Amino acid sequence: MSLLDVKNLKVEFETADGVVSAVNNVNFSIDEGKILAIVGESGSGKSQTVFGMTGLLDHNGKATGSVMFEGEEILNLSNEKLNQIRAEKIAMIFQDPMTSLNPYVRVSEQMTEVLIHHQGLSKSDALKQSISMLDAVRIPDAVNRIRMYPHEFSGGMRQRVMIAMSLLCRPKLLIADEPTTALDVTVQAQIMKLLADLQKDFGMSIILITHDLGVVAGSSDDMLVMYGGEIMEIGKTEDIYSSPTHPYTQGLMSAVPRLNDSEERLTTIPGNPPNMMKAPEGCPFAPRCNYTLDKCNSDSPVLAKVSDNHFRACHVAKEKIS
Repeated sequence: MSLLDVKNLKVEFETADGVVSAVNNVNFSIDEGKILAIVGESGSGKSQTVFGMTGLLDHNGKATGSVMFEGEEILNLSNEKLNQIRAEKIAMIFQDPMTSLNPYVRVSEQMTEVLIHHQGLSKSDALKQSISMLDAVRIPDAVNRIRMYPHEFSGGMRQRVMIAMSLLCRPKLLIADEPTTALDVTVQAQIMKLLADLQKDFGMSIILITHDLGVVAGSSDDMLVMYGGEIMEIGKTEDIYSSPTHPYTQGLMSAVPRLNDSEERLTTIPGNPPNMMKAPEGCPFAPRCNYTLDKCNSDSPVLAKVSDNHFRACHVAKEKIS
């Protein structure tokens, strides 16, 4: 059963220089208890997609389309209703925990505030639940460390605190926006394993936003590849990993470092991402693609079936893309 259905989502920003089209007609869904990874380069529209869904756009942003959550339309609801949904049903982990946590306030106060305000708990009950949640995210000596300030935690531990805070109200959907960006590889693996374990324990769905394809492998059920505010490829993660059929997806895959690769230089995708103030008429990836046809520059491709539960937006026959 679909927990979230997004249809024809568009996100635009009014700027002094014109309108920036950050997200263009994006469609996807996520089932209960599943993990969806949204991947792509910086500026591809990953974060703005979820910000648009949840009403977290900047003041000059506008989202249109449809976002159905548990059968209810939530796009552009009032701030009061969205605040309630974001607190109790949809939680978000942001990229940098140090900027998300208040450095002047103890972790205990920041966590208990959530439960007191949204769940109506007493301060003592809120503290007990907060300590229990820190234990769940495997912070050692949680009963004492909860009274520390954010700067007294390491980067990985701060991220665990953020995860614990996001889970306090037992949300049905957790959105993790680049949750491992500022962490070293070992801690990244620990955080990803923790998220997978918590997803099973709490039975929630997760949207994982990342530019790192190495993070996605083995940690998501489905995968959505974005570029220029559009979906390039979408399907089961194992299918896309084993048989990527879009030139952009293949470029991302080839850019991932491999231990058994003897090449001294990493593979890169030539060119630069598009200027979304002057979005291309055709496929946004056409200027950087090695397989461009004439119509790629004029006609925007639509998602077409590759196999069951695997779709891509490309004019070039998949047999011609090696």
